[in-house]
Amino acid sequence: MTEVWGSVDEYFTGQLLAPDPVLDAALEANALGGLPTIDVSPAQGKLLHLLARSVGARRILEVGTLGGYSTIWLARALPADGQLVTCELDPHHAEVARSNLARAGLDEVVDVRVGSALDTLPTLEGPFDLAFIDADKASNAEYFRHALRLSRPGSMIVVDNVVRGGRVVEADSHDPSIRGTREVTETIAAEPRVDATIVQTVGTKGYDGLLLAIVN
Repeated sequence: MTEVWGSVDEYFTGQLLAPDPVLDAALEANALGGLPTIDVSPAQGKLLHLLARSVGARRILEVGTLGGYSTIWLARALPADGQLVTCELDPHHAEVARSNLARAGLDEVVDVRVGSALDTLPTLEGPFDLAFIDADKASNAEYFRHALRLSRPGSMIVVDNVVRGGRVVEADSHDPSIRGTREVTETIAAEPRVDATIVQTVGTKGYDGLLLAIVN
C-alpha cells in the first residue's frame, strides 16, 4: 500500500502543484546540510499554505523549523506586511533554514528564533492567526497551550504527525512521541476554547495525520 500511496501523492502533486525551483533547492540544501528528511511533503506544504490563506493569516507561529521547507510554504501565504515567527532548537538547522528563506526572498518576513521553543514561546506576544506545531512530540501539549495563549478567536492551530503510523491508539506505550501525542489530544479534547478534528493522511510520508483546531 505504501507504494500506491506514494504514486497517488505524486500524481496529484504533478497535477496541482507547479514546479518550484526554490522549494526544490531548499530540500537539496537540507540534504547537503545533513538534516533529517522529515519535512512535510509538497502536498502537505500546499495544504498548510491553503489553510493559512483560508484564515486570512497575517501572523503565523511555527514550532519546529528544520530547514525551513514548511516555513516557506506558510510564509508565502502572508500579505506583504505579514510576519512568521518560527522556533528551532538546533543552531545548524536554523542556519540552513535562514539560507533557504533568503533564497526564497522571505528573510525579512520570517523571524527564526534559535533555542528551546519552551523558552522562546513565553517571550512572544500574540495574537497569531495560525500556529503550526511540528517539533518534538513529547512537548506537544505544552506547545499547544502556548499556541492557544497566543491565539485569538478564529485562529487555527495545526499539530502534525499525530497518528504515528497508527500507534497513537497504544494507551500503554512508553514511547515519548506516542505519550506526547495522546497528551496533546486529550488536552485539546478537554479545552472548551477550541473545536478540533483529526485528518488521517497517507502518501509519500507514509501513514500519519494532522490535528486541526479552531479557537472559539
